[in-house]
Amino acid sequence: MNGGHGMRYEVLRTLACRAGGEPQRLNVYLAFDAQRAEREPEYLQKASNYQAALRDQGFRVTVKQVRRFYDDEGMETKKANADLDMAVDVLTESERLDTVVLVTGDGDFVQVARALQSKGCRVEVVAFDNVSRELRDTADQYINGLLVPNLVPVRNVNPASPKWGEIGSRVRGVCQTYQAEQRYGFIRYLSAVPGSIVVGNQLEETRSAFFRGGDLPSNLSESLLPSRDVILEFELSEPAKIDGLPVARRIDVVATL
Repeated sequence: MNGGHGMRYEVLRTLACRAGGEPQRLNVYLAFDAQRAEREPEYLQKASNYQAALRDQGFRVTVKQVRRFYDDEGMETKKANADLDMAVDVLTESERLDTVVLVTGDGDFVQVARALQSKGCRVEVVAFDNVSRELRDTADQYINGLLVPNLVPVRNVNPASPKWGEIGSRVRGVCQTYQAEQRYGFIRYLSAVPGSIVVGNQLEETRSAFFRGGDLPSNLSESLLPSRDVILEFELSEPAKIDGLPVARRIDVVATL
């Protein structure tokens, strides 16, 4: 619902365990609608297979039952909140951890992050859209999951397309430089999941692509660039004469933070 639909958990695990880290606990919290499962065998099968696949990857799956509430007019609201479970689990297990990766953008976890830091844990936050600014600022590192190679599938990509980072592939990044008068700029992106503990601009996996203002989508104002808060998805084309960098084509805005 907040941009992480289709997230690939094996990539998340690789990101969390970069720089030689060893996973001590991998927790995932899923909603399950028992009433719907009774009506739709296909939903039950799909949910069961998904849970089994996560367990096969080493995740401990906590299933939260969907609860229904009705107002005075009979309007239905569904909830399956796992916040309390998540907070209790991470604080209970923190004594054995050096780093905790929280995959959430919810500002309610600011106090959880601070409690973990007071215990000596490094706290990383991985989130997508609609991320609490306070949570981003509290974390030791905030990582936008849309920028992590292959964590979330790119849009409208052909299965036979080149791998992320290769010429012809679609990747995501942010505009780091834009010359308004000449109408050109550079987009920074990761060519692979970073191997360093700190995910910054100086990583060996960091690359740049050249683009022209005329290739920007119509729903993006050039006055907003450069910006770390506008996530762009684009196709890597053959290098231009300028610095031999690949050229960004078919640029789309996928998120504005």
